[in-house]
Amino acid sequence: MLTRTYRPLNTLKLVCKDIWVVDGPLIEFGTFLARLHFPTRMTIIHVGGGDLFIYSPTPLEPSLRAEIAAIGDPKWIIGPNKIHYWWVPQWQEAYPTAGVYLASGIEERAGDRIDFDHLPLVKRSGYPWDGAIETLPITGGFMTEVEFFHSSSRTLLLTDLIENFEPERLNRWERVLTRLGAVAAPDGQMPRDMRLTFKNQRAELKAAVEQMISWDPERVIIAHGLWFETDGTAELKRAFRWLLG
Repeated sequence: MLTRTYRPLNTLKLVCKDIWVVDGPLIEFGTFLARLHFPTRMTIIHVGGGDLFIYSPTPLEPSLRAEIAAIGDPKWIIGPNKIHYWWVPQWQEAYPTAGVYLASGIEERAGDRIDFDHLPLVKRSGYPWDGAIETLPITGGFMTEVEFFHSSSRTLLLTDLIENFEPERLNRWERVLTRLGAVAAPDGQMPRDMRLTFKNQRAELKAAVEQMISWDPERVIIAHGLWFETDGTAELKRAFRWLLG
């Protein structure tokens, strides 16, 4: 039997000081001809004074909520691109005083699901987490994805800009699809279809990747597949060699 998810699910997993990941359930994504089962992942950063930065939320199960109460209070809830927003309303309802920040495109895609106050993620600074976390919006033809870098731990957070699916967790058809899409571990990259949406923003994408490399991350946490616990800068250079030349 395939083990597609990264168990245990819906529980805090300490990455390093002030950083946790939570592995969530599978989602389905793609067309009827080429659908993949995606494992999901959220990242939580303790910013200081008990404030928690919630990046790309997964379901807020009661047991997880109890764990979170032991480490701090969600202060900011982040929807980093228009595909990663589904559980934001659940978190907003649970933590109504938290600020919700959404990438461009989420309002249009989510419709009535986002019926509460929120703020845009469209610039690189001017946020309450400035100083602890760098913000980097990357705009493409299909969507904007907003990346974050926690400087003190040298941790870079991405969602779909890199995907890294382990073949042993996939069925035969999914292995073919991930190889064709350039997202098969250990050489997971930016999905080929997503690259096409940046054809008119290639220079901007390259500048953003070079910015991330200049941060010299030790680890790169991604939303789908095996994330990179060490050698983060080298992994960025490997994953974007098609862009960097």
